[in-house]
Amino acid sequence: MANNQKLNIKVIVGSTREARFSDKAAAWIIGEIGKQKEIEVEALDLRDYDMPFYNEPVSPSYKQEPFKNEAVVRFTKKIAEGDAFVVVTPEYNHGTSGVLKNALDWVYPEWNNKPVAFVSYGSVSGARAVEQLRLNAIELQMAPIRQAVHIPQHWTLLDEKGNLKEGALESFTKSAEAMLAQLIWWTKALKKARG
Repeated sequence: MANNQKLNIKVIVGSTREARFSDKAAAWIIGEIGKQKEIEVEALDLRDYDMPFYNEPVSPSYKQEPFKNEAVVRFTKKIAEGDAFVVVTPEYNHGTSGVLKNALDWVYPEWNNKPVAFVSYGSVSGARAVEQLRLNAIELQMAPIRQAVHIPQHWTLLDEKGNLKEGALESFTKSAEAMLAQLIWWTKALKKARG
């Protein structure tokens, strides 16, 4: 990797619900990532990629040509650009959101051999959603890192208008720093290996 070449990290906003917390957590982690000089960061908001439920006759791992759906084409291109990913996930019913799982399922080789980290919230701080996503990531031939940011009782961090309270996520800064240190190490190692 050239000294002046920045690492490209994509932050995936894993909920599309109205009044979601994902966009707030994503903006915060993007700010934390932005403190690193060697990183280029971009949010991939699943609201901007209206992908149908995965319904192709061929698995993405066996496809011979790109899928035709315009949103899938755009999303796949963004995943191909990424050197690493931070997935912001809610926990719904002991798992991640359906829209996030669907987005993972539409792509395959573009995920391969890249690291992924997680920021979660919801029941038990989203830990069960992350546990499932780590298994999904392994099947996609990704490298899920150990350290994550788990945000408990996220609704208590909002004011009466639904806005994030001033400094509400500051107590998670140390966890974010530890997670990003691991993610950057793996990103550099795997980018070099892919090259």
